[in-house]
Parts: sequence; structure tokens; C-alpha cells
Amino acid sequence: MKIFYLPDLGEGLSEAEIREWYVKEGDTVKVDQSLLSVETAKAIVDVPSPYEGRIEKLHGKAHDIIKTHAPLVEFFSHDKGAIVGNLEESTQPFQEGAVVIGAPVSSIATVKALPAVRALAKQINVDLNTVTPTGPKGQITAEDVKQHGLTGSVLLKQGETLHGTRRTMAVTMTQAHEQVAQMTLMDDVDLGQVASDTDITVLILKAMVAGIQAEPSMNAWFDGKTCQRQLLTEINIGVAMDTSEGLFVPVLKKVNECSVMQLREKINSLKETVRSRTIVPSDMQNATIIFSNFGTISGKYASPMVIPPMVSILGCGRIHEAAVVRSGKVIASRVLPLSVSADHRAVTGGEVARFLAAVKKFLESAA
Repeated sequence: MKIFYLPDLGEGLSEAEIREWYVKEGDTVKVDQSLLSVETAKAIVDVPSPYEGRIEKLHGKAHDIIKTHAPLVEFFSHDKGAIVGNLEESTQPFQEGAVVIGAPVSSIATVKALPAVRALAKQINVDLNTVTPTGPKGQITAEDVKQHGLTGSVLLKQGETLHGTRRTMAVTMTQAHEQVAQMTLMDDVDLGQVASDTDITVLILKAMVAGIQAEPSMNAWFDGKTCQRQLLTEINIGVAMDTSEGLFVPVLKKVNECSVMQLREKINSLKETVRSRTIVPSDMQNATIIFSNFGTISGKYASPMVIPPMVSILGCGRIHEAAVVRSGKVIASRVLPLSVSADHRAVTGGEVARFLAAVKKFLESAA
């Protein structure tokens, strides 16, 4: 008897949530055959078998949380051993045979979909066999599933337990609320001198760099248990992205070293991997400050949540036309509301104010 323990899926992650088993007890599997899909750090990965043999026992069912290095599968195997290497995120569609109703038994339809797409289909109760694929080589995409769900009859579940991304968000926000002594400061930016075709998102990211250069204490990690603060030289900005499955915060690395074009390319790339649920764990880690552009949806001001160990977050409201005073005259101009939250255990009110002042100055002087 051999026991397969859940390996470290990368970056020292401590647990994973079972999304779907591809096998059952009594099945015979081969080495590298996919056993199940799990979700961790907001990415879904397939876990391959390290052994060839018969499955005697599966530890856990869908939505169970399994700790890293805890028993996952028990095998009856004659293998002398196997080495489990690094697990790569699944980017190949899993093909699942399905009998077409009304067709001869020999007529089999093949469903091609990534593990993340199949997980989404199960979540919103969509049968993949009824979805029309639009992806390459007949692959079903997440958008195909969502569109089918909108046109189908999908009932919302009452009293539903949160899983996956929404569970991660709930746990993270609970910890933030319990641990952080949060303060929020707000101000308005006159964008009248900024060309209307300017990439505002990239401009704000550049302004955050200017704010951190003026007040380095805003780019830090704080350990509340030891009361230690670590000022960071790399500026890695986590960009909050809203999706139907919950909040994702992919990280733009070394923003202070990126050009405007490089930042736009990185943003577009991260958006695509979030949309397709193919983002890798390393792209969700080591943020030093967060940017939330909630104004693209609605709202002017907020008190965005600081996520430890970070000490700050910048939120941007909806750009709108308002009356401003310029050179002693009241004129109409585009105005950008800003809201900065910080952990008052590690950052003073003066430091927050100086950061916000530097961000505002950078934006208002951009032309």
C-alpha cells in the first residue's frame, strides 16, 4: 500500500480545496494520469498520479480543504517508488466522453474544457454537453459557460457555503478586519491638464510610485505579532479585479522599473489570465501595496481594506465633471476622487497625507 500526500503546489501554500475528482475508489490509474483538480491561491491545478496501480481510498470530497502533506490518495501498487515533481497549472483541455441523448451508443461527443472551466460549469449548474464551444479546436471557454448560464434556467442556491475564490476573499477580509488598525484619507484630483486619451490606469500606477518615493513607509510589510516593519525597495502593486467568481488581486511586479507600455502589456496579460482562470500562484503573491479602481463601476469615495502584511491601499473613484477653482476662476473639469487607507499601527497620519499629496501632485502635473 502506498499513500500519496498532497504536495506543496508552489510558493509554500499550506492548503488546497478539492474541486473535482477525476477518479474513484477501485479505479486503476497510470503514472501522471490526472487524479483531481484543486484550487489554491485562486488558481486551479490538476494533480497527477505519482504511481501506477489501483486506488484503494480517496481522502476528501469536493470542496473539502486538504492541508499540504496530508494524505490524499491510497494506492495498491507494485511500484518501487516514484518522484513527484513540481505541479504545473493545467493549460490543456481535459476531454470527457459523453453519450449524446438520442444518438447510438457508439456515437460519443467529446467535451474539451480546462479544469477551471469545468469547475465554473459545476458551480453555476451548467451541463458542458449542452454548451457550444467557441475556443480553439472546439474548446469550451469560461465565456461560453457564462453565456450559456445566462440563457439557461439557473436557480440561485439558498444558504450556499462559499468555496474557492469567494471563500479565500471571506477569510482574507476577516483577518484584515481583525488585525488592522485602519485609517482612511480622501482627496480630489483635478485632471483638467491630462489629455482625455491618456491611459489613466497606468498614470495612476506611476503616480503611486511617485507617492512611495515621497513616503517610502507606504510600501512596507508589517508583522503585528512581532511589531516589526519592513520597508521594501521593490514596488509590487496588487491590482484588484472584480469577477463574477469573486475578487482577484494579481500583482504587477517591479512597477518602478516598468515603462508605460510595459505596464499596459502586463495589465492586459494579467486580465486575460484572470478571465480564463489560468493565472499562476506566483502572479498573485508578494504585493507591497494595492490599487483598487472601483470607480470604473461606480462610487466616488470608499474605505478600501488594507490586507496584511501590507500597510496601504489606494482606491480610485469614478471620474466625473465638477466645478474646480483654477487661477482664481471656477471652471468645469474632470475630477478623480482618491481614497487611501493605511494600517495606523505601522504608518502615521502624516505619512499617509504626504503619500496622497505626492500622488495628487503627480496626476495634476501630468500633461
